[in-house]
Amino acid sequence: MQRKSTRHRAFDPDPDAPEQVCDHPGCNELAGYRAPRGRDALRSYFWFCLEHVREYNSRWDFYRGMTPGQIEAHLRADVSWQRPSWKLGTGTANKAEFNEDDVIDPLDILGATRHSRAERAKDAARQRASAQAARIPEPLRQPLATLDLTWPVSFDDVKNRYRALARQHHPDANIGDATSEERFKAIGSAYATLKVHFTRQDDFVS
Repeated sequence: MQRKSTRHRAFDPDPDAPEQVCDHPGCNELAGYRAPRGRDALRSYFWFCLEHVREYNSRWDFYRGMTPGQIEAHLRADVSWQRPSWKLGTGTANKAEFNEDDVIDPLDILGATRHSRAERAKDAARQRASAQAARIPEPLRQPLATLDLTWPVSFDDVKNRYRALARQHHPDANIGDATSEERFKAIGSAYATLKVHFTRQDDFVS
């Protein structure tokens, strides 16, 4: 027994064709074949009989009316499916920057990358702090630490910090507090050392 084929043959009418006659003027045959109405209306169709859809397709020219330059531009755009593209490593002013936090990552595949990046940032900060500390003149390290200042620093910064700490730890504001009294003395000594250093620097410059 021979099985009946259910495969749609190439020239069979479109099963979704509307029940109407051919759109070709004067033709009363049943329409079964679609054809785009124009280059700018590819999803809007004429419905023809087989004879007239063949005739229509033989005369169809998608690029009719376009200049050679327009045709070239259209062909190039077709290479990327009519979507804009950029050379690798370049971007555009209105192109949103990639944000890793916006990526949906339920398996946390990017977690290790984020962790490594954070660790590298911490290492870099520690290295900068170490390099900065190495540049501090030896006699100024303890005084700066006492005033909670980092190097380099200006004398105005030193004065402002000294005044703030002196007010905070002044014996009149901390009656009977031996710790504050000792802190006040250390602050005064640190300020005096730094003042001498900056005064000598000014004399050398002048």
